[in-house]
Amino acid sequence: MPDKAPENPERYDDDARVSDGTASSAGVVEPRQADDAASSAPGNSGDSGDPGARVSNGGAHAVERPRRNPVLVWVKEIVTVVAIALVLSFLLKTFLFRAFYIPSESMESTLDVNDRIFINLLVPEPFALQHGDVVVFKDSQNWLTPVAKKPAGPLDWVGDALEFVGLAADDNEQHLVKRVIGLPGDRVSCCDAQGRVSINGVPLDETYINPAEVPQPNPFDIVVPEGKVWVMGDNRNHSADSRAHQETNGGFVNIEDVEGKATVIAWPVNRWTILDNYQDVFRDVPESTPAK
Repeated sequence: MPDKAPENPERYDDDARVSDGTASSAGVVEPRQADDAASSAPGNSGDSGDPGARVSNGGAHAVERPRRNPVLVWVKEIVTVVAIALVLSFLLKTFLFRAFYIPSESMESTLDVNDRIFINLLVPEPFALQHGDVVVFKDSQNWLTPVAKKPAGPLDWVGDALEFVGLAADDNEQHLVKRVIGLPGDRVSCCDAQGRVSINGVPLDETYINPAEVPQPNPFDIVVPEGKVWVMGDNRNHSADSRAHQETNGGFVNIEDVEGKATVIAWPVNRWTILDNYQDVFRDVPESTPAK
């Protein structure tokens, strides 16, 4: 009996073409596509298309970055912190605060010798001076005896650098520190029957004066001109202040010479305190019109 012919010979042909990899109909993988798929398969060698990884031995391995030296990282962080601190200190010193040290006893017992203080550079501008403010001012009128410049030392640059950025106190001895008693227009006089200073006819009970000694009478009667102030030390018997320099500019201090208002004693630690301007002492002083 003759063999029966296949019912669908084209199907067998299609199967053969599929197995040979030559079919191009839908659902059939073309040879080039198959090669591309094989080359990108996880198990094959060759580039995977990712520049950060290379396919090898059946797996992807990320390229290892060189390890950073922990010591160098630590040094870099320290340098960064110090640099930021110096910049902030310089900005504070330039625009807000500045350090000074106290070389004399003229302000005892408010300020002792070798105290380190910070002054507020926003006074007298933009914030105005007030009665009782402790101020540091430049000696533009030569109240002090000129000090010979010390010979330069090998490490002077360190102190100069720290002073420049505001981390060290200014040891320039051509500055003075006193308390503002008279403002522009005030009539300041001394002394009444009890030895007190008066402003615009109102006697003051100056609780900040050094209690160790009773102030010696030193009569004066002045009117503070515009743009100037009258200053006195809290240690009245040991302070060469406005009273002692009336032959020079009337004893007045130019407001433009005022560096700032002393706000805090920063050193030594056991002396740390915020400085008071004793507004209660001047509470009853009437306002005056600045004289020109």
